Amino acid sequence: MNNWTGIALCAGLLAGCTSAEDRIFFDGQYYNAKLRKIDRQLDQFTVTVKPVSKSLLGAREAGRYEAVVHCVNLFGSSDIIWTAGPDAPQAQLSIDKDTLTLQGQCPDAR
Repeated sequence: MNNWTGIALCAGLLAGCTSAEDRIFFDGQYYNAKLRKIDRQLDQFTVTVKPVSKSLLGAREAGRYEAVVHCVNLFGSSDIIWTAGPDAPQAQLSIDKDTLTLQGQCPDAR
């Protein structure tokens, strides 16, 4: 296992261990946000956030947060190149079955 795989594994395990007291709220709500790599590339990802019906603003920010944490932990930068980002107009957001999907890439800052 290389260093990046180990870091990603640890980050994923820690994300699943968040206690109720340590949860981060966005617009007063807690969201289930999950980041997944695209084609096993650490720099390209999608983030799904639900339920959007609690607050679109909160869902956008929860997704942004997941992406920033991912890019900072793996590449040392909060910069993100969004292909479907949280700042897009509402009509351009990908929302299906109460789930917001964002997509982006971390610039390789290594």
